[in-house]
This record gives sequence, C-alpha cells and structure tokens, in this order.
Amino acid sequence: MADKPPVVMDPAATYRRLVPLDRLAPRVTPAEDVYVIAHMGIAQVDVARWRLRVEGLVDHPFELDYDGLTALPATEVTAVLECFGNPVEPDVPTRRAGNVQWRGVRLGHLLERAVVRPEARLVWAEGLDSGTFAGVHSDRYVKDIPLERALQPDVLVAWALNGAPLSAEHGFPARLFVPGYFGTNAVKWLSRLTLAAERPDSLFTTRLYNRPGEGGPRPVRELDVQSVIVSPADGARLVPGAQVVRGWAWSAWPVRTVEISSDGGATWQPAQLGERAADHQWQAFELRWDAAPGPHELHVRATDGEGRAQPTHGRNRIHIVSVTLG
Repeated sequence: MADKPPVVMDPAATYRRLVPLDRLAPRVTPAEDVYVIAHMGIAQVDVARWRLRVEGLVDHPFELDYDGLTALPATEVTAVLECFGNPVEPDVPTRRAGNVQWRGVRLGHLLERAVVRPEARLVWAEGLDSGTFAGVHSDRYVKDIPLERALQPDVLVAWALNGAPLSAEHGFPARLFVPGYFGTNAVKWLSRLTLAAERPDSLFTTRLYNRPGEGGPRPVRELDVQSVIVSPADGARLVPGAQVVRGWAWSAWPVRTVEISSDGGATWQPAQLGERAADHQWQAFELRWDAAPGPHELHVRATDGEGRAQPTHGRNRIHIVSVTLG
C-alpha cells in the first residue's frame, strides 16, 4: 500500500460516545443518538486533499475526489449499524446499535469501473485513522470483505447519514457500509479500496475481530441475532396495571420470533413482531403486560430465520431490564 495522506487525529486516543437504550425508540435513529466507537481516535480529514483510490487486482485503477464521489449516482439504504463490542472482550455485551439511513455510491459501481481481475477474492477497505489500540500501534485501519458480498447492490461507499454529510466522528468524508455486517467492517475515513487474493495482515483482521471455528478463526462479519427493550427504561418506576414493553430485534437474517418474560425468565410470552422492512432494518416488537405491584425483571430473546436464538451467555445474551411497579 502506498503512503496515506497526513491527517490529524483529534482526539488521538480511543473514543466512545454511547447512548442509553431508551434513546433508541425512533425507527430511524437520530444522528446525535448513533453511537461512536473510534479505536484510535477521530481522524480530522482535509476534504480538499482527500482522495479515494481503487487499486490492486484491477485493470483500471482510479481515484476520486469528494466532488467526484458525490456526483456519482447515489443509492439510499436504511439498515442497522451495530458495534461488535471490545474485541479484547468479545463475550461482554455492549448493545450499541442504531437504525440509520445511508446515502452513497454502490461499491459495485466503483468495482465495475475498475474492472476486477479474476484472481481477486477480497476487497480491502483502508481508513485514514492511525494510532495505538490494545497496546499495538497501527498506521492504518484495514478490514476486508468478500468480493461476492462487495458486488451486491446494497453495499455502499456512503457519504451521508440521515440525509446530511457524515460528521468527522461518523467517518467524513466517506465510509464503507455493508448491511448485515458488524460496524467493525464499516470502515470510516475511507481512503483506499484494494482488490486482493488474500486477507490483509492487520491488527483488526488477523489478530482482532475473529471468531473461533473448527477450521480456524473466522472474521467477524454477519450480525448475531439480537433484541433490546427500549421501553420501559432500565430502573424505571411504573404505575401498576396495563403496560407495554417495546423494543427492537435484528439479525443478519430476518427475525422470526421474539419472546418476553416478566418474571425473570421463569415463563415466556410471544411478543407481537413486525416484519423486516427493505434492507437490513431492525424489527419492532411489543407486548401488552398487566403489571402487578413490586419489582420485575423483564427478559427478551429473539430467534432468527436461521434458527439462531439469543443465548444466556455471550455478547448477544438475553437482554434484561429491571423495573418497579408502584
């Protein structure tokens, strides 16, 4: 890879902006309530000097400036953005997510223009951020996605979020977005797309963000099945009687069932579940509940179309909310 253009990292350290789950009630998450995780800090990019380069195993490498990128035919995709969590603590649930409207150019459009060679299997996406994470210095953030997925029409090089240009903390000038994949693959401050036959050797590919498997480590890509209660909020004090439990469920595949327990997991009731809209959006669920006085522990679990169910342990474990009636 060629040297990248200089950028200012500000802040120049791991940065997190998180929001409580009860702020996620809208179907489309407002930009100010979309979580931010930046492993090595926030890259402050001079858009006048920024370029997106497409190269590697292609017949016609090329580059675009910001005006050139945003002048291309645009596509909108509304889909879940979810953080996998701290890769050095992969079993700790974080429940950082949002349902966001993205606008940008289809990655496949750029790859068609470059004319990908037959031996290419992967697309490397390189960001402009650099610094230290988990005690290891990296001069760039790199992820890879299968070429087959990259060519699908919903995969974007996005330059807008909820109808406005990306902010610096969300990856301005442009970022990759792959619906149904974890946010670690949605490379921010995107500067280079490289077609390759093998995976890149990077802190964030070969050493972090992998799942154990029988054939060796597998990269963290497809979303796990997940559900969260957004109302009532954890710790809420409610009036006894008729209540409604509401929330969102999502997965890399459509969610088929959501169940809720109001007695700490002893018994379960099926919630009313909405269909998944176009793209990879989250699905609404609700359950009407005749709440008796006293403390209650609400549990929620989802099962997707592949038969994957939320477990009792792990990063996507059953979500629990504690409330008091009376």
